[in-house]
Amino acid sequence: MSIGERRPGVSGGDDEAARLDAVLPEIDWSVAPVGATFSTFRAPSGELAVVALGDPADPRVVLVPGATGSKEDFYLLAPILVAAGYYVQSYDLAGQYESASAGPAAGGHYTYDLLVADLVAFLRDGGPAHVLGYSFAGILAELALVAHPELFLTLTLLTSPPEPGQAFRGVRTIGWLSWFLNGRQGAGLMIWGIVTNKNKVGPARLAFVRERFALTRRSSVDDIVGLMKHVPDVRDRVAAIGLPVLVATGDHDLWPTHLHAANAQALGARLAVYRTGHSPCETAPNQLGRDMIALFRSAER
Repeated sequence: MSIGERRPGVSGGDDEAARLDAVLPEIDWSVAPVGATFSTFRAPSGELAVVALGDPADPRVVLVPGATGSKEDFYLLAPILVAAGYYVQSYDLAGQYESASAGPAAGGHYTYDLLVADLVAFLRDGGPAHVLGYSFAGILAELALVAHPELFLTLTLLTSPPEPGQAFRGVRTIGWLSWFLNGRQGAGLMIWGIVTNKNKVGPARLAFVRERFALTRRSSVDDIVGLMKHVPDVRDRVAAIGLPVLVATGDHDLWPTHLHAANAQALGARLAVYRTGHSPCETAPNQLGRDMIALFRSAER
């Protein structure tokens, strides 16, 4: 079900949140929102770069970026959640951007166990939270939830892979090609698409994501793409927990909407679909924030 319209389909049509998203200005993604604080967290994999916004006494929200992403991806979304009375934190995954030094021991690989352990440790450190997993991080969030449901207040899966197993098989147009590529080859294709602006982002955004690759460990991207070809199926276990869950996506996401809808049904989740692509946190933050806050309020009730 779409939170925005209370029915299946595309949410966020003729409403104030959609109007605000339609006139979003170009921003410098390297400049944090006013009031943001930066720190590091000692996780099992090493030092993770963290940004926080809001009052730590308020209910906690943890936003986890995906492969090739970073905490900065939530610079438009976080202030909306803070304005609604929440304390927002995000961190770069091990091996990614300013957490590039974190990772496995020499010769090791970035694994589900390593990345989930980081998330669990981060949640334990600050107490239960409303958690958003963006793209690949949605898999990590689900795995952490089934292992430690006491650390979660709600779960939002933002354009996360909607199918277990070989997650790339359902990607629009080129999904068939994923059967023939290993992790490194798939990562190379992903990075090429980003740096050549196949996502058609603005110049300021493109400059930031290109610069981010100067720090991100290529091995972490290779390993993550490999992991996404072997996604554990924990949907029944997530549904059985009974936690409020939101599946949020764009109608031009990498994966078609019908796969996200089927995933939401399997999870017993609400579905929100916006008129955008793979990154609603950047292109539809007001609509996403509205629906996340509605989810939070449902849990609080």
